[in-house]
Amino acid sequence: MWYSFVCHDVEDSLEKRTKARPAHIARLEALRDQGRLLVAGPSPAIDSNEPGSAGYTGSIVIAEFASLEEAQDWANDDPYVLSGVYRDISVKPFKLVLQ
Repeated sequence: MWYSFVCHDVEDSLEKRTKARPAHIARLEALRDQGRLLVAGPSPAIDSNEPGSAGYTGSIVIAEFASLEEAQDWANDDPYVLSGVYRDISVKPFKLVLQ
């Protein structure tokens, strides 16, 4: 089943994000390579694809897992969680209707 991950950053997360980004992206690329990633990306803090020093306020990921528990475990092990970028993540089942 598909699951949505709505992630919210802590304040002033940009430096932490920059350091943890390679490991975070590697995990997403692994899901993509397995055909289990629908979409992933950050939410810029300003109305720009390149927010510069304004940074980001969070991220959204939609990926496929065998169960909600597996999806939550994957989220808990994310480098952005482990390095303190995300203050919280909401993981919920997602029904893909249109693509």
